Parts: sequence; structure tokens; C-alpha cells
Amino acid sequence: MPAWHQMSKEDCLLEQGVDASNGLTSVEAADRLREVGRNVLIEGKGRNWLAILREQLCSALVGILLAAVIISLALGEYVDALAIITIVVLNTALGFYQDYRAEKALAALKRFEVSTVRVLRDGKWQALSAEELIPGDIVQLEAGNLVPADCRLLQAFSLRTQEAMLTGESADIEKVVKPLPGDDLSLGDRKNMVYKGTLLTYGHATGLVIATGMATELGKIAHSLHVVEHQTTPLQRRLGQLGRTLAIASLVIVAAVFAMGAMLGEDVRLMVMTALSLAVAIVPEGLPAVATVTLAIGAMRMFNLQALIRRLPAVETLGSVTVICSDKTGTLTENKMTVESLCVDDENIRLPDRSATDRVPAGATHLGVGLDEGTSAAAELLLMGAGLCSEAELRSSGDDASEPANLEALGEPTEVALVTAAARCGLSKSALLEEFPLVEELAFDSVRKRMTTIHRMEAGSRQTLLSSDAQAVAFMKGATDQVVNACSERLWHGQRQPLDDAVRLHIASLHDQLAAEGKRVLAVACRQLAKLPATFVAEEIEQGMTLLGLVAIADPARQEAADAVTRCQAAGIRPVMITGDHPLTALSIAEQVGIGHADATLSGSQLATLSDDELRQRVGNVSVYARVEPNDKLRIVEALQQIGEVVAMTGDGVNDAPALKKAHIGVAMGVTGADVSKEASDMVLLDDNFATIVNAVEQGRIVYDNIRKFVRYTMSSNAGEVVVMIVGPLMGMPLPLLPLQILWINLVTDGLPGLALAVEPAERDTMQRPPRQTKEPIIDRTMWINIAWVG
Repeated sequence: MPAWHQMSKEDCLLEQGVDASNGLTSVEAADRLREVGRNVLIEGKGRNWLAILREQLCSALVGILLAAVIISLALGEYVDALAIITIVVLNTALGFYQDYRAEKALAALKRFEVSTVRVLRDGKWQALSAEELIPGDIVQLEAGNLVPADCRLLQAFSLRTQEAMLTGESADIEKVVKPLPGDDLSLGDRKNMVYKGTLLTYGHATGLVIATGMATELGKIAHSLHVVEHQTTPLQRRLGQLGRTLAIASLVIVAAVFAMGAMLGEDVRLMVMTALSLAVAIVPEGLPAVATVTLAIGAMRMFNLQALIRRLPAVETLGSVTVICSDKTGTLTENKMTVESLCVDDENIRLPDRSATDRVPAGATHLGVGLDEGTSAAAELLLMGAGLCSEAELRSSGDDASEPANLEALGEPTEVALVTAAARCGLSKSALLEEFPLVEELAFDSVRKRMTTIHRMEAGSRQTLLSSDAQAVAFMKGATDQVVNACSERLWHGQRQPLDDAVRLHIASLHDQLAAEGKRVLAVACRQLAKLPATFVAEEIEQGMTLLGLVAIADPARQEAADAVTRCQAAGIRPVMITGDHPLTALSIAEQVGIGHADATLSGSQLATLSDDELRQRVGNVSVYARVEPNDKLRIVEALQQIGEVVAMTGDGVNDAPALKKAHIGVAMGVTGADVSKEASDMVLLDDNFATIVNAVEQGRIVYDNIRKFVRYTMSSNAGEVVVMIVGPLMGMPLPLLPLQILWINLVTDGLPGLALAVEPAERDTMQRPPRQTKEPIIDRTMWINIAWVG
């Protein structure tokens, strides 16, 4: 059977066994509901408190101390037993507190569920709980609402949706009804489908429900959150390895000393106490507390750098990262559609780099520098038309509308970009509407693919290219081909030039060139009207227009992203972009920030053809993944982990949550990020700034360096204790130190001074050396020699 997006709407209705005019009957709906279940996301089972407690008590170091407690009790040394068990309880409580966090990701995911929806049942429209939706239902979809289930569109009237939370694509998606060819279309390209939890931004439609609950794309993400487990951090693995090493060393030394004492005829009780003291001397009891304090100090430093740590071990993990998998939208880019340039008279005019709400002198523009008079006036007219032919606006959000901070842009992202661009150049929409009051609007629709507004012309217009004899002017914007089709001429250096076939081909070439750079391209045109018509009909107004030029819109790369990428590469960390956006757009941003090039790019459709083994072979060389789906991100992270990489995954959408959870460290965006991504992450960027990750990596490396300094310090002291405890009894001396005295030394005279190491500053080469190898122990051969010598 073809995929839903490949089937005609008639075939979809036939497949679901439903009549388009009557919908399902109540009886059919009840039967299907019993079969497929309610349209809800099902919560999975997380670890309970007993499982977390068991993990805390199963470490090798805790095992040594518990064995010491049992022996002390057997010998009647109750004070020693109480002291040792106190240490065990404190360290266990500390670890338990860190690890005991309820999994809230699914609870956040459930916020995307819809309460009520209009459904066609028994031949009439009725309001039902969205939980009762089933495949085969026909539903009404209105702008401003969340989509209640995955649907195949049956009718669509200028419908646009915002799917960034699912696909990662920042621009609104214009929807269609016709079947779409291609087995390998990504979610973002299935434009006759809408998905549960996405936002309807414009228009209205009727849809056929084809999946509900856990069968939806959102449900698949929820399922991934069920089955994906957090990875143990490199620090946890290294400390575990250290514990096992010390446990083996303890058993060997204790057995050897006890055997030597027995051979020399020493008192058995003395040798048992000696062995017990040795076991306690080997264990660095202060290490868990000092490691936690060091991590906490690192977390505080990161918070001051706008990085909020949700799980303490993540602090050190950042210092071990070898690959950062970064989402594009909102992470490397600003997640804000922006007009980058205007194409007028074949010149690509870049707009001034100004804040959207900078105050500018009344009547002044910033387009005349380096342009001839005709081109400057045409560029101004183009921006005027783009700003007026829009439903977006800049509104005051405070008491003083003259203050930039008190202005906010409202509307669809692309239209906001147009109004903002005009404002940046001194053409505020409110001032333009005073000069050209709005008379009528011909709304955008998916057939015409353009929008037109008609404005009355007041006397004294400053626009030199508009005739003062006309009563009104119509401005049009939309898809380049559709706008050009409505035009009979274009402005060329201030003069009107007929649009012949050669000029039309040239304009199409300019459009393709800008689109190849990852830009969204719109055309703007105008037509002066001698008098206002009695009726406003699109077919009559939208003809004989004059093409003003093209507008190139993009979600620009963050200014600091390129520097952050350079710092990552200097530190031996490979940045990788994973996005749901179009490959050309992804590659354009990647090249701007220095991540990759065309030879290192893989699309979602190409990815789908690769087996897991083939992906593992290629994942080490690919820098940009485009048009990927949620499960693809998870596969990429898993493949990187399988080849030995320590992976950080950044993201802000719901679609990022499973990969964030699977990665060694998940980094969510705090400003634009969905609650789901934040709850699945280990760290949240409070400023949504990719550069903050690099600063956090540096702090992570400092934390690990300081923990190693403490380990060397405390193990050197412990080595001295072991030597004293072995040599003393063998020389016929009394037992030098009791277990309680050793605990006192380790916790007070070693532990407290050792805390000073937690605040050590960074070494000079912290960000110039490569990440640590994943299998590198916390104590290497050189450190063991140093510990033995100093001890």
C-alpha cells in the first residue's frame, strides 16, 4: 500500500472506510476506539527509588566499607562500625539525591495534546474530546489551534502550519491537498499531511485522521523517550573503574598482610584489625563528597555563563565531549526569519545591520548609500510594498512606544521579517499606513500563492516613482513565478521596462541563485489605480502589475556561532549539524559557521537507505545532516557512540528529545526550547547561545582536572597510611592506627584541605588539548608512580 501522502484523498477515504459527507457512525467509532485505544500519549515506567538506591549500594568502594562494618561488628568494635556505616550512609544519600529525579519529559510532551475538536460523526459536526479521535474521523482544523492527530488533508484553504517542534524547519509550511509522489519524502516535505501537536498558523482545512495516540509522529517520540536510557557519564565510569581497581588492590594487600602475619605467629585479632584498617585506609572516603562539591562549583560557574546544569555529572561530561551534534534552528541560527537582501536592478542590496526596533529619523531611509537615485527609490518602493502587503505589525508592549525595548513584532514569521526590514530602514508600517491607508486586502491562498493589498494614496507622497495622479496603489507579494505571471513590466533603474521572455528567464535565474543559497525568495510588485474600483476582484486587480524586485529571507546564523565552532575545533571537538531543514539551507548555514561542506552532507532520504553498519562507517566523516526525522537523530547519536565518541546533542524542539536523552549529554535551549527538550536534557542554555556550550566545555575540563588533583592528593595520603599499617606490625610494633583514626585522617585532615582544589583555575592549555580518551582511567601510570613516591 502506498504511503498516505502518495494516495489521493478519495483513496484515503476508501482505505479508512469512511464517507466524506457523513463521517463515521457512532457504532463504528466505538468499535474502532476499543481496537486502537484513546488518542493519548502513554507514560512509560521509569526507575523507582529502590532501583536508584540499589545502584548506589552496588559500587566496589561501598562494598569494601560494608565488609569492614561487618568485620567490626563481629569483633565488637561498635564505634568503628558506626563511623564507617555513617560514611556509607552519607555518601549513598548524596548520590541518591543527585540521581533521584522524576522523568518529566513525557509529562511535558502531553501538553501538546488537544482538549476538544470538531468531528464529523453520524452526518453532523459535533465537538468531542480529542482523546476520542480514531483513524477514519474527519476533523475541522482552524488557524491558532494545535493539530489533534496525524491527518491527511481533504480540503485546505490557505493553510499553513508551524512544524519546527517536529521537523526543525523554522519557516511556516504551506499545505496542499493533492497526492505527492515519492516513497522517501521527509515529514517536512509531506505537505498534504498535518501532524499531532503542530500549530496551525493560517487558514483552515478539513482532515482525515490516519493515526492517533502512540501511532502518531509525536507518539513515536514519546515511545523513544520510554526506551531510551540516559548514558553513564565518563566520570561515573572512571570512578567506577577506580573503585574496582582499589577493591582488587585492597583484597590483595589485606590477604598478603594477613598471611604474612599468620606465618610470623602474630595475634589473629591484631592481624584482623590490621587488615580492617588497611581496607579502610585504601578507600578514599572523601572522594564522593569532594567530587560532588567540585561538580557543584563547576555548575555554579556554568550558571554564571548562562548554562543551567540539571544533572551534576553532566558538568564533567562536557569536558569529555568529542562530538557536538547541533540542531540548526535556534541553536546555530537566531530562529528569526530576517530579510537579508533586496534584488533590485540586478543588484543584491544587503540591508543595514540594525536592530529591528532602532529609532530612525522620520522620513529617512538607509538604502541610498552606493546606489544611483533610481535604484535607491526602487528599493525603497520595494520595501514599502513588502511592509504594507502584510498582516504583521510592530506593536507597543510598554508605556513608551518610542523605546525600542517596548516594541514587539506580531504575525507570521515571514511577514514579520518584511515589516521589520522596512522598519529597520525607516519605513515603519504605522507611518506608511498614514500615507497609504488600507482600503482592501486580497488574502493569500494556495492557488494564487500571492497576496495583494489596495491602498488609497494621500497627497504629498514622498515616493518619487508613484504618480500623484493616481487615487490608489495595489501592492502584491508572493511566490516569484506567480507574481511575475501577474506582471507586464518591471522597474529598471527608475524606468518601466516590458517583461519579455528573456527578462522573465533572467528573473527566474536570479530566484534560483538566491534559493540555492538557502534563502526563501519572495517577489514584490505594484500597480497604480486611477480610481478605486467598485468591487475588488483578484482577477481584475492582479494584472498589468509592475515588478519591483525580489526579497531574500533567511534565518541567519548567530554572529558568535562561527567563533564557537572554531574554538570547538581547536579543542579537538567535531561539530555536526543535524536539522530537519532543506539541504541547501542547512549547507548554507553550515558553511557560514565553518562546520562542513557539500561533500560531507547526508540527507534524510539518503540516511534511510543506510543500514546501521553502513551508518557507523560513514558517521565519522559526515558534518551536515539535512531533512532528518526524529528517529534519524537518534540513529546518528547511537552510531557516534558506537564508534567511541562522547556525544553532546543540542536542540530545542520536541523532535530533539529522544536524541537529547540518549546522548552522553543533552543540551536544550532555554528561551526557544520546548519543555519536552528541557526535561530530557542534562543542561539548558539560558541564552540559547551555541557559544555558551564552548564555555561550558572549558568548565567541564576544569572540573575533571580538579577532581584528578584531589584524587592524587588523597591517594598519596592513603598510600602513606598503607605503608605505615604494613610496616608497623611486621616490625613488631603495636597497631599504628585504628580504623576510626584512619577515617578521621581521611575525612578531616585530607578531605577538608582537599576541597581547596575544587576551586583551582583553568590550566593554560585547557582548550588547546584534545578531549580525553574514553577508556583513559582517572589514575594513569604516571599518576600511580607519583602517588606511590609521595606516599
